[in-house]
Amino acid sequence: MSVTAIETENLSKVYGSRPIVRDLSFRVDAGEVYALVGPNGAGKTTVIRLVSGLAFPSSGTVKLLGINPFERPQIRRHLGAVVEAPAAFYPYLTGRANLNLHAKLAGGVGRGRINEVLEMMELGNASERKVGVYSLGMRQRLGVAAAMLTKPDVLILDEPASGMDPLSLHLVHRVLREAAEQGTAVLLSTHHLDEVAAYCSRVAILEEGLLIDEVNLLDRRDRYRARVSDLGKAQVALQTQAFISQVTSLAGELVFSLNDPEALGQVSRVLVEAGVMVLELAPDSFDLRAYYRERLSTQRARTPRGAKNPTFGEQA
Repeated sequence: MSVTAIETENLSKVYGSRPIVRDLSFRVDAGEVYALVGPNGAGKTTVIRLVSGLAFPSSGTVKLLGINPFERPQIRRHLGAVVEAPAAFYPYLTGRANLNLHAKLAGGVGRGRINEVLEMMELGNASERKVGVYSLGMRQRLGVAAAMLTKPDVLILDEPASGMDPLSLHLVHRVLREAAEQGTAVLLSTHHLDEVAAYCSRVAILEEGLLIDEVNLLDRRDRYRARVSDLGKAQVALQTQAFISQVTSLAGELVFSLNDPEALGQVSRVLVEAGVMVLELAPDSFDLRAYYRERLSTQRARTPRGAKNPTFGEQA
């Protein structure tokens, strides 16, 4: 059974008379990477601040590992975070010295772990250089290293790859993916839609503080499209197979999802045995960037920007 690491219910934040986050409910399970995406001003950083305990909700609740962090702040010892990147460091100290300070504040972090995170973020050769001479991308990587010092159960990062070159970008996303594979719940805000589409579990699309859509990328990642000689017969044949999680027809083609990616080779066999010819079989690639643009356009057409009471979009 999955463990819910982060959960918000009807979370809202108002500054003065201006609502920044509106009735936001979502959850992140252990071992999952959950991304907040949206245009500037959508409320992503405010959500990060609310969940990490740096801002108090105007209404609604936040739970980390089932515990309200505002009532029991000690739960934050299980949290690693970088909020409003780049992370703040002492520019006159080296990268290693800054991590030493973070480790002392956190407690229970050995010298070996400091070496480990420096190498993980490919900062070993720069560890004895003062942070003041680091590039923006290097400071970002040092921030991720600091957040991961304690091997946290929950990792929250605000734009962790902002200002990075492509190689550093891939490095950070690989590290986050590996952390999730080891059981860490990862929540991040990002503009790098193409990158996160490759490894995130789910993506929340925000607009003016509203959750207008939640996209399950796992369901879309193992989806395939086929042109067949008999669409109806093919759909009936696959519906009875245990390795198929979902099958439907779309635009004259068969679209199906697999429970087990290794079972793809069985699809053609099942269809041939049912008397169906497979004319073409290919992954049903999902363009998150195009989908994101379409959802924002639809939402803005429905409720002009600045409207007081936007309508919630349907979840996908």
